[in-house]
Amino acid sequence: MTDQADTSERKPKAAGGKTLSLKRTVESGHVRQNFSHGRSKSVVVEKKKKRTLKTDGAAPASAEEKAKPAAPAAKEAPAAPAAAAAPEPKKKTEAAPAAAEKKPAARARSGVVLRTLTEEEKAARAQALDSAREREDEDRRRAEEEARRFAEEDARREAERAAAAARAAEEAARLAAEQEARARSADEAKRRGTEEERPAPRAAIKEIAADDVDEEEKPKRSAGHAAPKQPAARRGEERRRGKLTITKAFDDDGGRQRSLASMRRRVERERKKHMGMQDAPQKVVREVVIPEIITIQELANRMAERAVDVIKILMKQGMMVKITDVIDSDTAQLIAEELGHTVKRVAESDVEEGLVGEDDAEELKQPRAPVVTVMGHVDHGKTSLLDALRKTDVAAGEAGGITQHIGAYQVTLGSGDRITFLDTPGHAAFTSMRARGAKVTDIVVLVVAADDGVMPQTIEAISHAKAAGVPMIVAINKMDKPDADPSRVKNELLQHEVVVEDFGGDVMAVEISAKTGKGLDKLEEAILLQAEVLELKANPDRSAEGIIVEAKLDKGRGPVGTVLIQRGTLHVGDIIVAGTEWGRVRALINDRGENVQSAGPSQPVEVLGLGGAPEAGDVMSVVENESRAREITDYRQRVRRDKRVGTGNRTSLDQMLSQLKEQDKKELPIVVKADVQGSAEAIVQALEKLGTDEVTARVIHAGVGGVTESDVTLATASRAPIIGFNVRANAQAREAARQDGVEIRYYSVIYDLVDDIKAALSGMLSPELRETFLGNAEILEVFNISKVGKVAGCRVTEGVVRRGSHVRLIRDDVVIHEGKLSTLKRFKDEVKEVQSGQECGMAFENYQDMRKGDIIECFDVEVVKRSLD
Repeated sequence: MTDQADTSERKPKAAGGKTLSLKRTVESGHVRQNFSHGRSKSVVVEKKKKRTLKTDGAAPASAEEKAKPAAPAAKEAPAAPAAAAAPEPKKKTEAAPAAAEKKPAARARSGVVLRTLTEEEKAARAQALDSAREREDEDRRRAEEEARRFAEEDARREAERAAAAARAAEEAARLAAEQEARARSADEAKRRGTEEERPAPRAAIKEIAADDVDEEEKPKRSAGHAAPKQPAARRGEERRRGKLTITKAFDDDGGRQRSLASMRRRVERERKKHMGMQDAPQKVVREVVIPEIITIQELANRMAERAVDVIKILMKQGMMVKITDVIDSDTAQLIAEELGHTVKRVAESDVEEGLVGEDDAEELKQPRAPVVTVMGHVDHGKTSLLDALRKTDVAAGEAGGITQHIGAYQVTLGSGDRITFLDTPGHAAFTSMRARGAKVTDIVVLVVAADDGVMPQTIEAISHAKAAGVPMIVAINKMDKPDADPSRVKNELLQHEVVVEDFGGDVMAVEISAKTGKGLDKLEEAILLQAEVLELKANPDRSAEGIIVEAKLDKGRGPVGTVLIQRGTLHVGDIIVAGTEWGRVRALINDRGENVQSAGPSQPVEVLGLGGAPEAGDVMSVVENESRAREITDYRQRVRRDKRVGTGNRTSLDQMLSQLKEQDKKELPIVVKADVQGSAEAIVQALEKLGTDEVTARVIHAGVGGVTESDVTLATASRAPIIGFNVRANAQAREAARQDGVEIRYYSVIYDLVDDIKAALSGMLSPELRETFLGNAEILEVFNISKVGKVAGCRVTEGVVRRGSHVRLIRDDVVIHEGKLSTLKRFKDEVKEVQSGQECGMAFENYQDMRKGDIIECFDVEVVKRSLD
């Protein structure tokens, strides 16, 4: 590699006749570098020179050089004023022209042209000097502050070291005093012979104290002070000791002593013991909440004790348990009391405490409308009576003209008074509905048709009213018919201990006609009079409580419950619990189909917002939050599930025999879906009554709402038909039923449903075999014929013998064989029958053991189809 420099630099011109100018301070050139393999590179090289000014033979000096002597002066005399140093540059500047005049020859020889400084240059130099002096002053002040801070830091560190040394000396003195006290006590114990262990040597204690002092000094050393070096003698001892082997560890001659850490722990324990810090902490006594059953782990956690201690207590009592085992509340109480805790026994049902409030004070109650339940036999005019009172036509909307739901209505009379009516079904299948209606009512109106008299469901309604303990008003309906006889009805009621006022009793009887409206005003007056006697009152200013009269699953609105408010006021947004379901009230709809924001006592409303359809008859209550509602419903669902499963029940011998009988019983599985909960319940009860000892109908699922795919899947697995009462199957369910061959039957009248199920159960009954006696024959002789077998020669002694009929072979009054006749001949001809007194030949099917003197009994078997009565 070679370098080539560009030397095209201008040469200085002669001084004479030219203007004064400054020389160039930067010289530049190009250098080309050549590398191997023909490579090269051009580099720009610059050379900078420092510009200087020469003054009368003196050495050139720049502004920086003139400012340099000021720094030492500032250090020597920091208090000197800055103004004292300012005149020096001026003197030098004024002396410069004089020096230039004295030696012109020297300037000519040097070849440098000098000139007098202008005012601007002088001002610039003065400004530069002032800036330099200001910087020097700032540096000087900064150095003074730094020195003062260093001095203060050194003083603080010296004070800290002195305090640490004092603390170390105090701790060493305290440890020495403690060691002396322990040594004295150890010597005294040794003299008495009560303690064998020798006290630790004084050198070890001093070493522990020194280590404690070193521990305190470690943070200070890490802050900037080097740790003292370990003495060489001690390191030599450790190096000479060598590794610790098993031989050395168990060698008594080696004099192996306790470790330093052990000695330090011992000294610390002794120190705490003398200072009173070794006392055990006070035991915390807790109130332990114990449910009916609890695991050992949970009990230990509630007591804040170790589970091992609990297991030890149980093992002392002879119980070998694990940490996950369950114990009863009595055992848990004994354990908690033995460990010094107090016990609070709770039951799982305590979650329902406070759900139903106590009775309100009399001054808070206000009059409310009476709740009247209309009961009676089917087709005696209950719904027509309510229609006449409400000026509506509900009976026309019911299938078959009979009521199959509980209807709740509120009627406002002309006087402004209100009456709440509950219409119950009169059919025999709706017994539970009538009983439920009687429980929530204040007054029962017993409707009896004047032309029909007292009927079975009328008697049942009387029993429900007496069981509920509510007053009764008899409404003798259909007085517009020509064959109406009210006196007959009153006399028939006497047989059931219902004495009307006409006969000196306390039961009011009103003759009415729902069709013409006759006597309705008298019935209303009787109801209001009876309500006034009862003094019906309730507190509307409290949380609502009521009864679920009816529940259903609506396709567009979800689960809907008909609630009769008993006390309090139900508002939209309240959180309610009804049976095993809970939810937030989204809407309230009255009996007229209008949305309302609240419902008071004795007012029936439909509630939307429940999580599922509750059961009719469940109590509805308002709770404070969702967590409480969820806790209550979880407990109720668990109780219902345990009842259904029947956990823990042992089977007796009688129960085993009955179960064996049940296994022989034929069952008809059925899936029931109804429009409302009450109808589904009535259907299940009606089907259960149809069973006999041989066959029974088993409802594997009864629900509310339309038929869904899950219902079809359940019916397919159980081989059960699906009964839909006032509901229909959706398209997916119909397609799944068609593919799986599941039968879906729809009904709107409960009569037809019960009749069809009864016919299906009748078809499952085994047919009855009925025997018809034909005649007897006595064997006179037995003939053995080749290719035919044995043939009995007989004489018919009674009745007639027919070919193909059933026969029994009787020997010595014992039945030997039972079968059929294969051959019946008279002489050589085959005949169909042989009359009494005639002789014939007989042969049995697959039987040859016949003897002289046997009796042959001939009979026919008739298959009779059975049916459920």
